[in-house]
Amino acid sequence: MNEEPRANQADGIRVGADLSALSEAEILERIAALKVEITRLEQTLASKQASRAAADAAFRF
Repeated sequence: MNEEPRANQADGIRVGADLSALSEAEILERIAALKVEITRLEQTLASKQASRAAADAAFRF
């Protein structure tokens, strides 16, 4: 299965895109943006895991 890179509508970053034309500053900006997104994803995952654990605990008899 050959997946197309996905666009991030907020900042135009495409996962898997060619990076050779980017300047050092642009690369650093992308790294910073991706770190922010990773943190956001980790927080969302933790929230979902906590909800799942709470539901599991509520339905244990």
